[in-house]
Amino acid sequence: MTLTDQLTDIRTTPRREVLISGAGIAGSALAFWLNRYGYAVTVVERAGALRGGGHPIDVRGTALEVVRRMGILPQLQDAHIDVRRLTFLDGDGSEVASLHPHSVTGGVTGRDLEVRRGNLTDVLHTAIRDDVEFLFNDSIDALDQSGHGVDVTFHGGSRRTFDMVFGADGLHSRTREMLFGPERQFHRYLGYCFAVFTMRNAFGLSHETVMWNAPGKAAALYAVGGDDEVHAFLNFARPEPPFDAFRDPEAQRDLIATVFADAGWEVPGMLAAMRDANDLFFDAVGQIRMPRWSSGRTALVGDAAYAPSFLTGQGTSLALVGAYMLAGSLAGRDHAAGFAAYEHGSRAFVTVNQELVGEGGATLLPTTARALEQRNDRLRGLSSMPSTEGRPAHSALVLPEFMPPA
Repeated sequence: MTLTDQLTDIRTTPRREVLISGAGIAGSALAFWLNRYGYAVTVVERAGALRGGGHPIDVRGTALEVVRRMGILPQLQDAHIDVRRLTFLDGDGSEVASLHPHSVTGGVTGRDLEVRRGNLTDVLHTAIRDDVEFLFNDSIDALDQSGHGVDVTFHGGSRRTFDMVFGADGLHSRTREMLFGPERQFHRYLGYCFAVFTMRNAFGLSHETVMWNAPGKAAALYAVGGDDEVHAFLNFARPEPPFDAFRDPEAQRDLIATVFADAGWEVPGMLAAMRDANDLFFDAVGQIRMPRWSSGRTALVGDAAYAPSFLTGQGTSLALVGAYMLAGSLAGRDHAAGFAAYEHGSRAFVTVNQELVGEGGATLLPTTARALEQRNDRLRGLSSMPSTEGRPAHSALVLPEFMPPA
C-alpha cells in the first residue's frame, strides 16, 4: 500500500476513539499528536480544571524539536524565564560559588527553555481545546480489555468503549496500577524527599536561585523574575520513603520541620512560611523503571512510564518526546505494532536520560561532609560562562519523520 493509499484510508474510515488519562504535559502533548493523526481523542482529568502555576520546568535538546514541530515554540520562547544566576551557599551561609545555571545543568544558552509549568500546559491546551474532548472532575475506575476495545468505567458512573487507552497520569499513575500492579514494583527510590511551595519574596531575589547545603540537606529559593513570590524548595536524604506522611500534609510539615530544626541561613523563615502555605507539594525523589510500557490496547507515557526524577531535569522533555514517539509510532499501524515501535524507538533515549540522576544528586544533594566539600571544590572550579554545548543525553534521539498528519 502506498503512502497516498494509507492517508486516504485514514481520512475515509471512521475515526478511532482513544482515551488519555491525565491533562498534564504528557497527556496534552499526546492528545495533540493523536488528533493530528486522525484519532478522536478524549482526555479525562481528575482535577476540576487545568493546574496553573507550578514550579519552573525545562525544555531541552530533542524536546525543542518536538515543540517546534507542534508550532508552539514561539509562545514558549515568549514565556522563557531566563534565570541568570545560581548561587551555592555553605552550611554557615557563606558563598561557595555563583554561576550561570547552565554551567551546572548542562543547558544550552540561547536554545534551551525554562518556563513555568502552567505556561506550558496552557499553551498545549490552547492548541487542542477545540479538537479534543475534555472530561474534568472525573477519572478511570475500571478497564476491561476482554472485547475488541477497552471498556472504561468512569468514576462519575458513565461507561464508554475506546480503541485504545493511554495512561499519562504521572509518577503515581492509577492507570499503571490497574494495568501492571502496585507502584512499588517499578518505583526506584533514590534516597531523598522534597517539598515545594511558594512564599513571599522578602529577599530581593530576581531571575536567580540561591541554594544552601548541609550534609544530606538542601534549601533553595528560586525567583523566576522580580515577583513578589519565590519558589521554596526543601530537600533531604532519608534511607526509606516516609510512607505514613504521603497522604497527611500535617505529618509532612512536622517531618520537614524536624529534619531542618537546626538549619541556619533563611531556613527558619522558610519553615514558618511552609506551615501556612496552601500549595505545599511533598514527595519522594524516585524514578519509574518498567520492562514494558504497554499491555494489550493500553500504553503509558511520560512519568507514568519512565519518570526520571527532578535530579535529571529531563522529566518534561521525556514527556514531550515520548508523546511524539508514541503517536507517530501508531500512525498507519495497529496498536500492537505501534506500541512495539514506540518502545523500540524511545527506550534508549529514556535510559540515557534516567542515568543522569547520579550527576544531579551529586550536585544538588551531597549526603556527607566529604561529598559536600568535594562538590564545593568542583563548583569553585567551574567556568562562570554559560554552556554552549549541553549534555549529549538531552539530544541523544534524532526525531524520526512519521507519516504526515491527516
